[in-house]
Amino acid sequence: MKKILLVEDDLFILDIYAHQFKKEGYEVSVATDGQMALEIIKNNCPDLLILDIGLPKIDGWEVLKILRDDLKTKNLRVIVMSNNDQKESAENITRFGVLKYFLKIEHTTDEIVKQVRAILK
Repeated sequence: MKKILLVEDDLFILDIYAHQFKKEGYEVSVATDGQMALEIIKNNCPDLLILDIGLPKIDGWEVLKILRDDLKTKNLRVIVMSNNDQKESAENITRFGVLKYFLKIEHTTDEIVKQVRAILK
């Protein structure tokens, strides 16, 4: 079973996506801040990280910097789901090897699940 770590500080969004990914047959772990995400990854590295950028404690870009600087996690597949404009983040998207960047308000749950399914195939 493929493992997904979903990192989102909005509990409503977190619940919706966690439920949807579990329904699709994925093992889902959740974190509500960057520090918690790093702890989970250190103990049980997922097949895919779905990461918000605006997080408490450690923001998403800093999480990615830490992951990319570590040999064990430098190739971890990452999707970003954020409310931050993609154009403003273009440099970081490239720098940190983000596979997909979704603006939350522009994509449905089904569209994102479909992309995750394609990545984890």
